[in-house]
Amino acid sequence: MILPGDKSISHRYGMLAGIAEGTSKIANYSTGADCQSTLRCMESLGVPVERLDGMVLIHGRGLDGLRPPAGPLDAGNSGSTIRLLSGILAAQSFTSQIGGDESLSHRPMPRIMTPLAEMGARIEARDGRFPPLTIHGRPLHPIEYTLPVASAQVKSCVLFAGLFCDGQTVVREPISTRDHSEIALREFGAEIEVQKRTITLTGRPRLQGRELAVPGDLSSAAFFLVAALIVETSNLVIRGVGMNPTRSALLDFLAEMGAELKILEIAETSGELAGDVLIRKSRIRGGLLEGARTAALIDEIPVLAVLGAASENGLVVRDASELRVKETDRIATIADNFQRMGLEIEVHPDGFSVPGKQKFHAGELDSFGDHRIAMAFAVAALAADGPSTIQNAGAASVSFPEFYDTLERVSE
Repeated sequence: MILPGDKSISHRYGMLAGIAEGTSKIANYSTGADCQSTLRCMESLGVPVERLDGMVLIHGRGLDGLRPPAGPLDAGNSGSTIRLLSGILAAQSFTSQIGGDESLSHRPMPRIMTPLAEMGARIEARDGRFPPLTIHGRPLHPIEYTLPVASAQVKSCVLFAGLFCDGQTVVREPISTRDHSEIALREFGAEIEVQKRTITLTGRPRLQGRELAVPGDLSSAAFFLVAALIVETSNLVIRGVGMNPTRSALLDFLAEMGAELKILEIAETSGELAGDVLIRKSRIRGGLLEGARTAALIDEIPVLAVLGAASENGLVVRDASELRVKETDRIATIADNFQRMGLEIEVHPDGFSVPGKQKFHAGELDSFGDHRIAMAFAVAALAADGPSTIQNAGAASVSFPEFYDTLERVSE
């Protein structure tokens, strides 16, 4: 099977192509609604975008070429869109407003507002912390910023704002997070240096349009990898999936839990690694997620919780308070659906513990409008003792519109 393009990479390519000079051709750009929100925002800022079969063409307007939008920018459900694009908007010569759907409107924004304010930005938010954001663009100055909490989105927001500053912007991470922004910036021609967990970006580069290919989304692959591990007689090959070392912790963790998986082929394209993965039904022992590994696998935790319940010894998750401020409080929504399936889970403020060797019972499940919860519990339903239904199942389209068709096809 082949998966749609990586969501995180697609967001970054879409934005950087819009402020580069010349045309970028992006193959396998994510079909998810979130990444389409990014393209629509760029179009509202005056960037011409062409959508062809399997390809997106973005005609960049250069670092200083964005135009004032005719109305509020709509990020939909996409936290990546609003957080990353805010760094770009903060440096413009015009005022803009950016918001999104009901879920996004309850996601806190001080993590980006604080460093941007240090750079000279002026941003207004509902109740001082929630979207919509009104961003009064103005000249910014570089800063040295240490992230109080590991976040690839906040890091990227600061770096994108740093593109418009004279001088060097420095971001220090407490824990290494996914480095798609650093790779993308380098691919488009920015001068960026990475030493351990310190990233230094030289401002005012001339970004150049590129031909790029987006690897298959490893976070989307996670649902099929777990499905293969819990469904009898599974034997699945996923082709061209992203193997970025800051993301491939998923494969390492599954292997440690006992998964029979093999990397069949690996190659580099556009600075990113991609490869083919073979996985079979396996005896899964269980595991522990904490510290840096939790940060690396934060998006995969909902489906790993499902795997934990099917494992021999269960799963313990710590240091995952970030789950509380995702599209939903994912700790709460995981626990709610576990209860509906008759599964045990012990909830903690920053994580949970799931016993192993549990039996999945059919139930009336709910995504609560969260795409990863919808897909995780569609996988759980495969292991249930009867048919299950998922309310608000369409939430999966945020990142993977083809998910249910793909799941049905590989489950046959």
